[in-house]
Amino acid sequence: MPALLACVWTNSGVAAVPAAVGAEVDAALRTHLISTVNQTDSFKDRFDAEVWLLGMSARLQRYVKDPRQRFELLRAIHKAATQAELAPDLVLAVIQIESRFDRFAVSSAGAQGLMQVMPFWRSEIGRPADNLTNVETNLRYGCHILQFYLKKEKGNLAKALARYNGSYGKTWYSELVMVAWQRSWSSGRL
Repeated sequence: MPALLACVWTNSGVAAVPAAVGAEVDAALRTHLISTVNQTDSFKDRFDAEVWLLGMSARLQRYVKDPRQRFELLRAIHKAATQAELAPDLVLAVIQIESRFDRFAVSSAGAQGLMQVMPFWRSEIGRPADNLTNVETNLRYGCHILQFYLKKEKGNLAKALARYNGSYGKTWYSELVMVAWQRSWSSGRL
């Protein structure tokens, strides 16, 4: 396992919609996405990476069978979450609820990828060629959308998650994510 981890270490390389369907796109969120979507590593040191990656890999195994794919996905999640100032464990919970770690998932509303990002965002931020089934692209969009809503809600995670899902004013989605986070992904560190 450590050899695989070393290999992955060196080779790094439900939908987020406006509150009402058809509503005007939030200009502040558009600006936020434009300024952050191109940002590019997230672990403090190799030891920190090994501890987190090994711990989360065991938890992710039921969704992603191939160990190399698991480590690559976990590195990408950690990187995108850290860049967006989110707990990587929280992002894992969001992905579990949104797509069950299926990067090709498409919702009935048309949201795509791991974090179920709505395709209109690509045009809104001037990147119409972005592929939302690409893991890194989807994570960048999804993490920065969630970050924006968390700041907008002054740190209130339940409200931010409801906005992310397009179910603002309801608690069911936020509860699903927070239960998944607590039961499956929480590392005890924020």
